[in-house]
Amino acid sequence: MTDKTYNVLFLCTGNSARSILAESILNKEGAGRFKAFSAGSQPKGEVNPHAIKELQALGYPSIGFSSKSWDVFTEPGAPEMDFIFTVCDSAAGEACPVWIGHPMTAHWGVEDPAAAVGTEIEIQRAFAQAARFLKNRISAFLSLPIASIDRLALEHKLRQIG
Repeated sequence: MTDKTYNVLFLCTGNSARSILAESILNKEGAGRFKAFSAGSQPKGEVNPHAIKELQALGYPSIGFSSKSWDVFTEPGAPEMDFIFTVCDSAAGEACPVWIGHPMTAHWGVEDPAAAVGTEIEIQRAFAQAARFLKNRISAFLSLPIASIDRLALEHKLRQIG
């Protein structure tokens, strides 16, 4: 057993919805075993209010989030990531920065709730669905025996989750 806290970065294009949801969910569900962060390749500059509303409805932390560039995590003094997950199709196909320490990566694509149109109820339903998908994937991730599994097997399991 290890006392290591693993750093996890969730990447998306806008860093306003899915990656924010994932960051909050993992920080709470990971109970100190994981420290989650989020960023985007083309950050919107603000967190989608529907994402905040969904986090509040589910009882997850909903304050202190910001929409920021993934460049923040390539600067000197940035936390070294153990895992990086892309949560949208756009970020999966983009050229990512080179990450110090060669973290394990996987793509966990989720439909963009910020692109949902319709009534307020339909939009909130899209955010609820995205949060549910992310929570399920994060729960599967948390159940992995990270400290006792070899890297190749772990990478395979991470990709299976997505």
